[in-house]
Amino acid sequence: MKYLIAGLGNIGAEYELTRHNIGFLVLDRLADVHGGTKFDQGRHAFVSEVNYKGRTLYLIKPTTYMNLSGKAVNYWLQELKLTKSNLLVVTDDIALPFGKLRMRKKGSAGGHNGLKNIEDLTGGQDYTRLRFGVGDAFHKGSQADYVLSPFAKKEMDDLVLAMDRAIDAVLAFCTIGADRAMSQYNG
Repeated sequence: MKYLIAGLGNIGAEYELTRHNIGFLVLDRLADVHGGTKFDQGRHAFVSEVNYKGRTLYLIKPTTYMNLSGKAVNYWLQELKLTKSNLLVVTDDIALPFGKLRMRKKGSAGGHNGLKNIEDLTGGQDYTRLRFGVGDAFHKGSQADYVLSPFAKKEMDDLVLAMDRAIDAVLAFCTIGADRAMSQYNG
């Protein structure tokens, strides 16, 4: 079985450890911990491959910047001949406390431009997304600055543990399915 795991973020050193790049960070750690191939430049994305329990996970980090993530996701779904049922998108969420996870099989973009672009280019909201909470410690009107800023010191101390839980959720999606993964990792 093949799966496409898309971690959302922005390319460039200035974005590397920002809240908005948690999708990239989770995929980097997943590839590192589970013996994935080095991320190589592919069409519209950096691409790695992880083999886990008889499944092949294609990890992509779109090079299109966050707001055009759908271009990379749509291309790789077609390239790998996968349906959206085998797609998982890992992204940040300011509506969740730091480190909290929420997996959903469908739903609105909730104001997230990367998810909105994926919906627009893949034809709907019917794909699984794993939202990683980055908190909401920002003043009204400074949401963009907040998500594009680095994690706080306290958050950095807890980040690896939270990312490992997200990795476990990704692997559960690929092995036991979205429904069982949701019951295990939501909440």
